Amino acid sequence: MHGEGVASRSADPRTGNGSSPTIDAVSLAIIEQLQEDGRRPYAAIGKAVGLSEAAVRQRVQKLLDQGVMQIVAVTDPLTVGFRRQAMVGINVEGDLDPVAEALTAMAECEYVVMTAGSFDLMVEIVCEDDDHLLDVINRRIRTLPGVRSTESFVYLKLKKQTYMWGTR
Repeated sequence: MHGEGVASRSADPRTGNGSSPTIDAVSLAIIEQLQEDGRRPYAAIGKAVGLSEAAVRQRVQKLLDQGVMQIVAVTDPLTVGFRRQAMVGINVEGDLDPVAEALTAMAECEYVVMTAGSFDLMVEIVCEDDDHLLDVINRRIRTLPGVRSTESFVYLKLKKQTYMWGTR
């Protein structure tokens, strides 16, 4: 799904800087509360996890500052004019980083990940329509230096997409 603002995950989804913060059970419970409802008041979260509103506010700010989580609005792409989504597998000659950075800079690329297996990179693309998708793949991705091949997996129907993996 397409976020209202710019929301991204870094190379290390917990911190963005290579080090791992310590996340205790209370912080995990706060994250769970916010995953259920990102607008839940801090007072209600505090009651659920056994902290004061001020303590919850401080913990949430620390989790945000550490890059452990983000609070964003998630929309259904179809309702905001994006009628075509696809996952694109990309094979690259040479260094993956320049290609991954170029893809990361493209507004249509919602998710860019380096992989092991059949593809070097997997990219989720959200576009207005088929013509827009064709333009992104044919004129922008395939023309990047180092891109050897692409394979597109056009979404016919999205059955499940959640953001609840954070605390299991």
